[in-house]
Amino acid sequence: MEQIVLYDTTLRDGTQGENISFSAKEKIQIAKSLDDFGIHYIEGGWPGSNPRDMEFFDLAQKKKFKTARITAFGSTRKPGIDPSDDPNLQALLKAKTPSVTIFGKTWDLHVQQVMNNTLKENLAMITDSVEYLKNGDREVIYDAEHFFDGYKANPDYALKTLMAAIDAGAAYIVMCDTNGGSLPIEIKTIIDEVRKAFSEKYAAKKDSLAIKLGIHTHNDSGLAVANSIEAVQSGAVMVQGTINGYGERCGNADLTSIMPILQLKMNRPCVSSENMGKLRLLSRFVSETANMIPLNSRPFVGESAFAHKGGIHVSAIMKVSKAYEHMEPELVGNRRRVLVSDLSGKSNIEYKAKELGIELGANGTDSRKIVTEIKKMEQDGYQFDTADGSFKILLEKFTDQFQPLFDLKSFRVTIEKDEDRPCTAHATIKISVGGKDEITAAEGDGPVSALDNALRKALDKFYPDLDAIRLIDFKVRVIDGRKGTAARVRVFIESREHDHIWSTIGVSEDIIEASWQALADSFQYKLAMRNI
Repeated sequence: MEQIVLYDTTLRDGTQGENISFSAKEKIQIAKSLDDFGIHYIEGGWPGSNPRDMEFFDLAQKKKFKTARITAFGSTRKPGIDPSDDPNLQALLKAKTPSVTIFGKTWDLHVQQVMNNTLKENLAMITDSVEYLKNGDREVIYDAEHFFDGYKANPDYALKTLMAAIDAGAAYIVMCDTNGGSLPIEIKTIIDEVRKAFSEKYAAKKDSLAIKLGIHTHNDSGLAVANSIEAVQSGAVMVQGTINGYGERCGNADLTSIMPILQLKMNRPCVSSENMGKLRLLSRFVSETANMIPLNSRPFVGESAFAHKGGIHVSAIMKVSKAYEHMEPELVGNRRRVLVSDLSGKSNIEYKAKELGIELGANGTDSRKIVTEIKKMEQDGYQFDTADGSFKILLEKFTDQFQPLFDLKSFRVTIEKDEDRPCTAHATIKISVGGKDEITAAEGDGPVSALDNALRKALDKFYPDLDAIRLIDFKVRVIDGRKGTAARVRVFIESREHDHIWSTIGVSEDIIEASWQALADSFQYKLAMRNI
């Protein structure tokens, strides 16, 4: 079967998503990662729209890309002017990319009511722009904006816009569901009709079957991935999308779902199997560069994509993993996770103990007794299904295997505020390591930050390279708000050292105490892992 061509627009369409922005250097880093992964086309931005995108293309000219063709994005010429006088087309040529993508209007509503243009001039704009860029020795990809809405409103004119681009020499014709409102059955029906119209018009040409169709969908109806897959089934050979589905409004088609569906489910090759095994790392890299918290429930690459909580489920996957998994998580670089909660059975405990390298039954405490204790603690507000670090320490304590790498003697946290300055926090801490006491003090942006800084400062005397351990997420949840300020709170801390991420938890009526529990567990867990 023909290989599917992957076209990534994270660096352009993805940045139109709310709260997402990349510097030119960050764009280069992402482009190199996409290239290493095997993406075929990387849309770098719109050089005619802002200096940052032009800087990206200047930097990209100095880089070598082993797989991808860097692509500049823009529009057709403006009405009533020659292509050589159009600043947008000149910027596309100045970007010096081997491929360019231009979009044109397909929907007569946009042509006549939004642009105040004529249908005839719009067709001329498409033809002139594609021909001009082709004569500039560029491969031209034509994005038919609002194609499906345009086809529903006026199919004859929508087809004429596509044929104008084909006759002018476009390499790919990409049909766009720009508003994200189409259904899979509509995608199939319309593409079938488009292909039929093409075969009739170009039947006399030997290259009539060489017209390459692409698909570009948005997720406003939650169907971007489904619509992209349906388009491939109907004959599209190029799929445009973004990593993690980033994009305007509800986002674009998510390539982290589309790629494994095509390659692993439909036997439509996209990238090498080795690279597919790095998909989760790619997803994480882009989300961290965008400063966006990864979505745990994201299919294939999310932290919860292969997580199991119910005891019956865990008992089954311990015997046959496919009983509750649609594929092997390692194929996309993910991993199987078993969660522990008040829904757990002893299978969950046994699986987790084995995963964490803890021997059960050493002191007569079996998995059934541990389940009972876990359920009691969950009633008090603990939640271990997302706190593997704390759960490992808890199992070690239950089985008399916990060996603390430091002991808290005391800490004091003070907060100071006056009318001219914001709050400042100071923490003093006394810990003991191997019988040696250490007392230190530190400031922070808040009480937990000050406590974190003081603990790091004290531990640094005994354990080097603590700067590599970063607190990347901090959450506080009131467990029962009916008690007002006396309510118990649950604190989650997520930490990272290089590519390793772990979570810990603390519960108390005092938010500082709960934060300390989670913070201490985080360092105890990681320092113990270093010693293994």
